Amino acid sequence: MTVHFKQDKPDNSNRLDGMKQGVLGKPLPRIEGLAKVTGTAPYAAEYPVENCAEGVLVTATITRGKVTSIDRTSVLSMPGVIAVVDDEKLCTRAAQGTANEAPMQGPAQICYWGQPIALVIAETFEQARDAAKHLTVEYLEVDGAPLDPGAVDPEEQDDETVHQGDLANAMAEAAHSVDVTYTTKGHASAAMEPHSAIAQWDGNKLTVHASLQMLNYNIAELADALDMEEDNIRLISRFVGGGFGSKLGISEEVVAAALAATQIGRPVRVVQSRQQVFQTVMRRSETTQRLRLAADSNGKLTGFGHEALVSNLPGESFAEPVLQSSHFLYGGENRELMLKVARIHRMTAGSVRAPGEAVGMPALEGAMDVLAEKAGIDPVELRLRNIPEKNPEEDLPFSSHKLAECLKQGAEAFGWECGLRKPRQRREGEWWIGTGMASAARVHNIAEAKARVTLKSDGTALVETDMTDIGTGTYTILAQIAGEMLGLDPEQVLVELGDTRHPRGPGSGGSWGAASTGSAVYIACKAIREELAAKTGASEEELELREGKTATGETLTSLLDGKDLAREGHYEPGEIEDDYTASGFGAFFAEVRVNHYTGETRVDRMLGAFGFGRVLNAKTARSQCIGGITWSIGVALTEALEFDPRDGHLVNCDLAEYHVPVHRDVPDVEVVLVEERDGAASPIQAKGIGELGMCGGAAAIANAIYNACGARIYDYPMTPDRVLAAMPD
Repeated sequence: MTVHFKQDKPDNSNRLDGMKQGVLGKPLPRIEGLAKVTGTAPYAAEYPVENCAEGVLVTATITRGKVTSIDRTSVLSMPGVIAVVDDEKLCTRAAQGTANEAPMQGPAQICYWGQPIALVIAETFEQARDAAKHLTVEYLEVDGAPLDPGAVDPEEQDDETVHQGDLANAMAEAAHSVDVTYTTKGHASAAMEPHSAIAQWDGNKLTVHASLQMLNYNIAELADALDMEEDNIRLISRFVGGGFGSKLGISEEVVAAALAATQIGRPVRVVQSRQQVFQTVMRRSETTQRLRLAADSNGKLTGFGHEALVSNLPGESFAEPVLQSSHFLYGGENRELMLKVARIHRMTAGSVRAPGEAVGMPALEGAMDVLAEKAGIDPVELRLRNIPEKNPEEDLPFSSHKLAECLKQGAEAFGWECGLRKPRQRREGEWWIGTGMASAARVHNIAEAKARVTLKSDGTALVETDMTDIGTGTYTILAQIAGEMLGLDPEQVLVELGDTRHPRGPGSGGSWGAASTGSAVYIACKAIREELAAKTGASEEELELREGKTATGETLTSLLDGKDLAREGHYEPGEIEDDYTASGFGAFFAEVRVNHYTGETRVDRMLGAFGFGRVLNAKTARSQCIGGITWSIGVALTEALEFDPRDGHLVNCDLAEYHVPVHRDVPDVEVVLVEERDGAASPIQAKGIGELGMCGGAAAIANAIYNACGARIYDYPMTPDRVLAAMPD
């Protein structure tokens, strides 16, 4: 039996606050943690499949053109080689990228250096890898592929364009104004687990174990790529070793494994090498951003301008949503916002953790620091003065708004020294020391979700949904929600995820998983509670469940009378999405030291204060925030995709040269959870946190660098050479 709830208005009943089990929100350890640390949790490439052949992708060595021939005979006689797959479907999938879209059909062509074009299958991985290096491929190359986003005419994204009032006049008449341009480099998701898949057929039925984030969409993409019915496909993705957006859509290894298994009549495993992951999987676009801010003598914004240039392959619809939070974060009645896309031939640009705000907020918050200095106003105070009462562009109320609380609580916890600020006020030996701050904002997303909850006759519960856990704690959070609603210890709740045989959810991405699928679990549990309440002669609101018993001592097992009780919860956002602007908010504070002679920056401490609705698990939420702050350090100081200007190939395509923050780069991080109840956000009053923790944090570091040594830098990452060049004499 399915219970459908479409949310058209806020749910302020806060029913979860009235439960008696007392497990929701607690910092419980991950229920799958032991399996992960002991190596018994199977990831995509680790399933023991008998008679499994190994496949290695072959990638293009030209930037633009087409393959004219692939000589299979060049490798078929090599030891262990079974076959070469060069099906057009594989090349077409690669040509269209993996930006959350099903592949478009059409003639195969090479669109970027490193695009997968074939798969070599052998008995062992080493044999397949060796043969893949020797496969003879001939091309017809097209010269003049555009590679530099600044050298082509970009396309304006009309749905992002805003013209309100007269920004030019506001800038001219402002008591204080800022007109600055920031750049950010491209980023890679760099998830720990590489993209991998095992495909096996049973008649016309296909089962694929893969590292994927959104099975509900992935199964449709794979069915489209293979020209199959979804009913004949099963995707399994129980454990995912990180995704950060790179596994939102199916990528080439999934299609390749399925095609190869069809061709040779046995299971095939395909695991991308680390270099292939960097070269072929979606990137975050580089950006060039112009910020114009006009303010009166009190620091109140009268004008707000944010223009951004990003890039993608020709034909791709995704454009890095740089302006996403700029539309509503601060006031200013004279507004101009514009997003443009340059069509170039690098690998597909798509979603990387916190698409949009991850690079848009560092630029905006850097510009706000420049304005604070010009106006002679404390940076925290400047932001407090510019929080709008409503969305300044759409005149919509906010579902809730915790920016002021985050700024104030964060400043107090960090020990922020309010008042006028000047750089170079503190030095210890070779090191200048300074502090900086920035606001955080990340749009709240919610999506349709289904989950089945079964209360077993033995007093335990089972939760089933195709929702994935990419390291965020989904297993534990769903167990806590069900346990709270049904009066059970979470250890008595079995959660099964990542299987398309289960009810469909939206998957892990956009920070919508916990609120969406958690709401579906809540709805299913509420329906079960209504059934139990009827058996006791009480209403659902009156029913108290704790430790498997009612308040009057009746056990769940006695109420069930030997029968399981199952309900499927179906949550669907309704008109409420159009009635409010919903977002998570926060504030970052950083202290850094900058070496006077080398320009090296070290982050000594960071703090983030975040408001994102109900906290479902304090430990996993804090972990997500720490992860986001760590990403912020990378954005600020180290991370950058570097492309060869001659052919567009990625130069730093491994973790040795793409510099993510390592242990010694990350200081003690403090997190303040500013809890709230947002009834318009979801039935469980929760919002996403997975991405909010990195939206603006890089600016806090950049602003601290300026406060420490006087180097105002407008290009991320802020490497030692850039710091030295910007440092005053």
